[in-house]
Amino acid sequence: MQTASELRDLLARIDRRGYPAYKETRGMYRFPDYLLSIDHVQGDPFAAPSRLSIRVSGAKAGFPPSLYRLPCQRVALQDALTRRFGALTAKASFQAKGSGHSGLIGVSRCGQQVLERTACTLDPDSGELTMRLEVGFPANGRTINARELEKILFDLLPGCVRGALLYASLDAGQLRAVADLAEDQQAIRQALPELGLCAFVADGSILPRASGVSDLPMKGAVPFRTPPERKVELTLPHRGKLTGMGIPRGVTLIVGGGYHGKSTLLRALELGVYNHIAGDGREYVITDDTAVKVRAEDGRSICNTDISLFIRNLPNGKDTVHFTTQDASGSTSQAANVVEAMEAGSRLLLMDEDTSATNFMVRDELMQRVIRRDKEPITPFLERVRELYERFGVSTILVAGSSGAFFRVADHIIQMDNYVPREITRLAKEEAARDPDRRDKPEPADPPRFDRSPMPSPEFRKGERVKLKTMGRDGVSLNRESVDLRAVEQLTDAEQTAALGYSLLYAQRCLMDGKKSVRQLAGELERLLEQRGLAALCESPGNIAALARPRKQEILACLNRYRGLRV
Repeated sequence: MQTASELRDLLARIDRRGYPAYKETRGMYRFPDYLLSIDHVQGDPFAAPSRLSIRVSGAKAGFPPSLYRLPCQRVALQDALTRRFGALTAKASFQAKGSGHSGLIGVSRCGQQVLERTACTLDPDSGELTMRLEVGFPANGRTINARELEKILFDLLPGCVRGALLYASLDAGQLRAVADLAEDQQAIRQALPELGLCAFVADGSILPRASGVSDLPMKGAVPFRTPPERKVELTLPHRGKLTGMGIPRGVTLIVGGGYHGKSTLLRALELGVYNHIAGDGREYVITDDTAVKVRAEDGRSICNTDISLFIRNLPNGKDTVHFTTQDASGSTSQAANVVEAMEAGSRLLLMDEDTSATNFMVRDELMQRVIRRDKEPITPFLERVRELYERFGVSTILVAGSSGAFFRVADHIIQMDNYVPREITRLAKEEAARDPDRRDKPEPADPPRFDRSPMPSPEFRKGERVKLKTMGRDGVSLNRESVDLRAVEQLTDAEQTAALGYSLLYAQRCLMDGKKSVRQLAGELERLLEQRGLAALCESPGNIAALARPRKQEILACLNRYRGLRV
């Protein structure tokens, strides 16, 4: 380890040399308040910025252990510090001048959800804080401008560290509020199974978003109001009494006219698997954290998946217990998505009629009379939804606007009326009773098989160079093979997508052996992240990518959509 003075001397020596001389700066340097590590140096001023990390000892950072006593509090504190550091570096960015990315100072951009990230980590034992960031090393053309880098490292960054990473410089009340909110959110999450609920939406929540491209709350939106029949009162550790709508386990239908808020409520429930920051409007919208949004996904690949729960006896004789296709239809893709959600341990399915395959969801009585059951290979979701709950313990929340067929099988029916929910179960059941169900009932299904055991691909052997590229939230590619994740709708951050790419590569190199099932691989990856953190996915501890933690459900979704899976 070198001193800050030695770094200053080194910068003076390499000033005005060719850009590759910046490589000499790699290493760790002791500054008065922290250790600065230059982990990766960019190849030229137009390449991806250099990666740096800042480590502040627990004694110097000074954060009280009560702020990160629980894992959820630690993640929330890390998130708050990342936001604060990001706000300060945004002001400092590009104050140093030069070509290309010169002068850039960047850190992960956090959205409305609170996610665990590699950007900021706090050791729960020692209190040591690590912040990872990107810096564009300045140059004029491709000639080093070391004086501008000295300005970043010795003037701008120290101010950001003092203003964001030292407890004495921060608002103690705001940090306490962050920790208390996280504990309250965790208390709701833990209370759900005890109360027989799969989701909770607090009174006063703001569910609509500002626009289709903004996740911020809509100004002037109608606050959520719970129907009396569904009201639940909770007592939280810090907020105290909180009332809201509890959605019980079982089959729940959300109905109503167009533009009345059905899909808005479902979208809030989808993202209720994550905690949200204060002011988001959905802070107290909490959903079973295994919930999976399921939709049709034309064209996806399916590899050796048992979809016989819904589809069997295909006219071409194709095996649906070990179903494989590189171009799934709407019905086969949605069948696979349901089964794979079960494979990932989901206790709750979320569906919207608008994004579902009609022939997968329902067949009405007239169609059954014209096309006999023995001529139709699809058993619609309508005829399995009760079985999913009663035999397999999987609840469903379904948005429907055009078909009342699910009235008969639903336990609870909620109508959205101008963004206000109304309990209409009794009314809907009475209307359904006027129209007797004369359809044939299917035979009970065999439990799906989850025994697929993939082999690793030779191109991903350790030591072999792999090009991993993230395409925002849409997908990730390994070498020439892309994984399309656009239909995995609960991914909220491109850094989660990046983590899925690293998870897939780690599974290929370290876990796949032809014996572990896909389900076991996802479980082992989840345990790895729980025990060693996201950095464990990166091969080099000194070059850690910007990653955010995905759930086990998204890990398994990525594995299943990888077209190179060898099962």
